[in-house]
Amino acid sequence: MSAREPITAWVDGIGLLAPGIGDWATGRALLRGDAPYTPAPTALPAPEVLPAAERRRASRIVKAALAVGLEACRAAGADPATLANVFASSGGDGHNGHELCELLAGDDRQISPTRFHNSVHNAASGYWSIATGATPAAQVLGAYDASVAAGLLEAITQVHASGAPVLLVAADSEYPEPLHAKRPIQDTSAFALLLAPAQGPRSLGRLLLPRQGALRDTAGDLTDLPSALAALVDAMPPMRGLPLLAALAGGAARHVALPYWPPQWLWLDVAPA
Repeated sequence: MSAREPITAWVDGIGLLAPGIGDWATGRALLRGDAPYTPAPTALPAPEVLPAAERRRASRIVKAALAVGLEACRAAGADPATLANVFASSGGDGHNGHELCELLAGDDRQISPTRFHNSVHNAASGYWSIATGATPAAQVLGAYDASVAAGLLEAITQVHASGAPVLLVAADSEYPEPLHAKRPIQDTSAFALLLAPAQGPRSLGRLLLPRQGALRDTAGDLTDLPSALAALVDAMPPMRGLPLLAALAGGAARHVALPYWPPQWLWLDVAPA
């Protein structure tokens, strides 16, 4: 491969969960403009793949991450136990953080083990490994509102370097008040992409990351998104990936930009399968 050729990854599966969007099939229709968007609180599926003890301890962000990750794997016909994965989150479990702050502000500061282990940034990745039995490498990162772009960069470069599929999961949950006033995330949301090094029978599209000029100060354009969905982009960190999902839903070649560290944006090309 020439040093000037873009790094390529194929999208073999997608998972999506957001307010009023229960799966990728629903999201694809909305992003295409084939159906009207009806706002509703995010409906979190029960994490049946977890053992009973872990299921009781699973937080909102864990339930969302498991749902979209498994949806992407099912769509691709892939065994999640065999996949390296990248988990990206801007802040982790907002409700758990709220509960910890309440405990620390009170007189009884004894923190339960469940609260403690759900407070770490790799909690969702750990539950994923428990649920699926996945033992390949797992990368967990947080980059505030740049988390989706940072996770995508990590996943694509891993696919290129390893020559093996990688599952990307981006997930966040909202904060109750008073933290919500400082970090107003609307609701729990998540999406997943199963990226592969070569085209397969279920490939949905191809991502091309330029080796030079991928990070630019030029902002992306949300006018291709239905207005109701464009409002979700700033409302929840994982939904900063919606322009990419819209390009995959449309099935046509497009330039896509995702917000990175200001003023930079991550630019890449999306091509049909």
